[in-house]
Amino acid sequence: MDPASLLALIVLTFLCGISLVRYLVVHSLQMSSALVATCATAFLGLAVLLVSFRDGQLIAAALLGVAAFAAGYHLATRRVLSREDARPLPPLTRARGDPGQGRTAVVYFTHGEPATYDPIGWLNQFREFDEQKVPFIPVFARPIFIYLLRRKYLQVGLSRHHEMHQRMIRRLEESFRADGDTTTRFYLSFLDDHPRPDAAVIQALNEGASAIVVAEVFVSISNHTKEGEDLIERVRVEDFGVPLRLSGPLWDSDTLHSMFVQRANAHLGDTDKSKVGVLLVGHGQPDVWDKEFPTETEHEIEFRRRIIRRLVEDGYRSENLDLAWMEFKRPRPAEKVEQLIGNGVEKIMYFSAAISAEAIHSQSDIPDLVAKARVPAGFPIINLGAWNDDPIVIQAIKERIVPLMTDRFAADMSTLTIYSEAQAAKP
Repeated sequence: MDPASLLALIVLTFLCGISLVRYLVVHSLQMSSALVATCATAFLGLAVLLVSFRDGQLIAAALLGVAAFAAGYHLATRRVLSREDARPLPPLTRARGDPGQGRTAVVYFTHGEPATYDPIGWLNQFREFDEQKVPFIPVFARPIFIYLLRRKYLQVGLSRHHEMHQRMIRRLEESFRADGDTTTRFYLSFLDDHPRPDAAVIQALNEGASAIVVAEVFVSISNHTKEGEDLIERVRVEDFGVPLRLSGPLWDSDTLHSMFVQRANAHLGDTDKSKVGVLLVGHGQPDVWDKEFPTETEHEIEFRRRIIRRLVEDGYRSENLDLAWMEFKRPRPAEKVEQLIGNGVEKIMYFSAAISAEAIHSQSDIPDLVAKARVPAGFPIINLGAWNDDPIVIQAIKERIVPLMTDRFAADMSTLTIYSEAQAAKP
């Protein structure tokens, strides 16, 4: 067996494994060069194999080439998965004992999704699951998972998630200002986008916040809320004598439930409510994750059941109202759409019920799943989307914040005043 040819084969197949991973995960602007490198190394490696080896040597050389390819793929995968979260944290410049400027900061905290493709959110999620020993897709398949994420971005062009949450926090601030609150400051933060919740808390401290409310714009208590709370906890706000409160998710918000009824009514047209089907599509998580965070599934289910009760009270027929899941759980949307049509409804509306603001899930994933249903030509199916900046949604978020700024904060602010006076009295 020619050593030079064998070395060339090993190097080429090793580089091919690296190039393939790069093609699967790089930004769309770099896809072409990565694909060319993958194809070139694969072609040259195959050429060396077929030209330089025969019979038994061919099989042995092929096995070595496969092993080298696997080694390159594995090494590149590990490197991608170890990428650190580069989102910067501002320096915490506030001195301990500084009482602040007497105002409240509201840190608006939600899931987050970059406007353009960036897999860092999922890379962080992979690490979290591995640390918690929560089963997920095997390591070798994770570049393929990331590739599918990028393909979704290419399909929709741009995620509206960040932009929509910017609009929502502006509406929230406008609502407070309309009520005469001119001092409370608002800070946007995301688990999987810029800025992080801990960065927002640090900024609030640096700008003189004397109390902080974290408005958790989520539907359920889950690994997402816990991860954000853990990041905030590491800031050690209590070291500055600043009270901090968490609003909790919105699964039990009567106000938010009412938004679904009002939005459905606004799209009735000439159709009688008794002939309208409404499908509430939840996100879903694997059953094995329910052992770690059962509240995510429990809250998603109860949230949608309460919406259905409100719809029934408003005149919709219970048999024409149903639940489905986007992923991991069943039933899926297409199955329920077909069932509702079988009930004789004349129109179907569906919500991305667990999505707080337009995202890849509501812009692409859920509509694609609904489109798989077999429906009569011209049958009206209306996508009513995510929560978004509906005034009722803003009111629901506000209702969670306001109580934390008044009665329960009064005692904390009194304690803070005593603390500040004591600090000032020190020589």
